[in-house]
Amino acid sequence: MARPMTDSHRRFLQTIMCNGMIEGSKAQALHRHCCEVHGVHYAHDRLDEFLGVINAHLQPMFMHIRKGVSEEDGQQHYALVNIAETDITRMASDYSDNELELFRKAMDLIVDSENGTASSTDLLNLADSLQTKKMKKKETEQVLQRLVQDKWLCEKEGDYTLSTRCIIEMEGYIQRTYPDLVKVCNICRSIAIQSQMCENPHCGIKMHIPCVAKYFRGRTDPHCPSCNEFWPHEIPGN
Repeated sequence: MARPMTDSHRRFLQTIMCNGMIEGSKAQALHRHCCEVHGVHYAHDRLDEFLGVINAHLQPMFMHIRKGVSEEDGQQHYALVNIAETDITRMASDYSDNELELFRKAMDLIVDSENGTASSTDLLNLADSLQTKKMKKKETEQVLQRLVQDKWLCEKEGDYTLSTRCIIEMEGYIQRTYPDLVKVCNICRSIAIQSQMCENPHCGIKMHIPCVAKYFRGRTDPHCPSCNEFWPHEIPGN
């Protein structure tokens, strides 16, 4: 039988429902705030246990507070996700069929790329290949802007990536749809799309760029943590 939720749990849940996703340090601060406001014992290392109580009560509603990692900076994030809808159909209430097709094709390009990115030019060119209904360039640009605003995609200097929200919420869909392309990071064990890969054909592990930077920090002769082959990629920060 699940432990009962207190007002501290309810306050935390209400906040994450309003925000959708919060960064790890803010989740820790929110945990402390909720406990202090409602006179509940606070322990800084008990956030996962605290969330476990909430998740036990969310389970009958097919909701879950899930932890994930930002591929940009390696920071943890927490998102409230609907586990009953594990694919792109969850977006159907906000996007038309051809807009969802554009997003699927964008995801295909990003996941299939070497570095987990797709250029704006490549994404705009997808408009002509849509089966549902073709889009004009201006319309395609507007849809991509909405996908960024809604935090399904990230855009930086003309390159698009999957957002932290997208990876956390679509984790199951991504793993089922791209089983031969997507691996988990050897360090943090989260899905690795923007990543570096061991070039040993018998190994092939992947690591997020921030995880690479942390693991190889200060090492002048980096070797794969799995097979011990030389790691030939640029080490950020070294």
